[in-house]
Amino acid sequence: MTTIADAIAALETGELIHLPTETVYGLGARADAPAAVAKVFEAKGRPKFNPLIVHVASLEAAELIGIFDDRARALARAFWPGPLTLVVPVRDTAKVCDLARAGLDSVAIRVPAHPVALAILQGFGGGVVAPSANRSGRPSPTRFQDAVSETGPSVAASVDGGDCQVGLESTVVSVLNDVRYLRPGAITRAQIEAIAGALAEDASEGHRSPGRLSLHYAPDAPVEINIDNPPMDCVYLAFGDTDFTGPVLNLSPTRDLSEAAANLFTCLRKADALKPARICVAPIPADGLGEAINDRLKRAAGFVG
Repeated sequence: MTTIADAIAALETGELIHLPTETVYGLGARADAPAAVAKVFEAKGRPKFNPLIVHVASLEAAELIGIFDDRARALARAFWPGPLTLVVPVRDTAKVCDLARAGLDSVAIRVPAHPVALAILQGFGGGVVAPSANRSGRPSPTRFQDAVSETGPSVAASVDGGDCQVGLESTVVSVLNDVRYLRPGAITRAQIEAIAGALAEDASEGHRSPGRLSLHYAPDAPVEINIDNPPMDCVYLAFGDTDFTGPVLNLSPTRDLSEAAANLFTCLRKADALKPARICVAPIPADGLGEAINDRLKRAAGFVG
């Protein structure tokens, strides 16, 4: 474990860090240096056409990187710091290199709501790309030890910020010609619509968001979802009470969606560590935060979405 000062120094020299946020642990690199960003792709094995989210300390810092219209600014003021990423036209390509943007004319930006992350970002002073600190396709780390286990050998500084409170990657909203809900997260579609009005369909801009590959967030064991009667050869991720007599990990005994979101990746990891023939997951309601949970589960199960 290292300090905030160590993390800032590592970023300044183009090395990788573990960046704790309220969503998941990030694998951080300075956004303006292609060589540093390339280390992220190397550590994750991540496809280079997948854009990365740039983390900054404030809306003012974000506006140096991207072009914010009144809609984007209203969303930022409503939900930043917090688990919302905004995709906007890029303003300064020198501050976010082409590799980080996957060659696009847009940039994905977020201000995280975690005191350690904000202290690092404020101390560094520039944008930091920070995709989840897992190897590509693996469940995202929501605990410090999981981040270290996944990508520890690749980083120069790992800062322990405790367990992530949200436990899901950020909601991604595109604010270009239209406002589009590209990736579900803790900020729900209804919350975005309350600020921005009716949303356009996302089909034409999904490539601008991280986490949109069909198979993503996947453990080694095959995942089956919406299972009410699990077979005995599985580890069962329950949601509420269950009569299953095999190995059970409960996402939320009280059927609380926030608790289920926070536990999702940890439970997937624990289930996978048991080397089961398969991992079965109970049905999760699709309303509110359930949309994001189901999105991650569909990707873990290999469904296109």
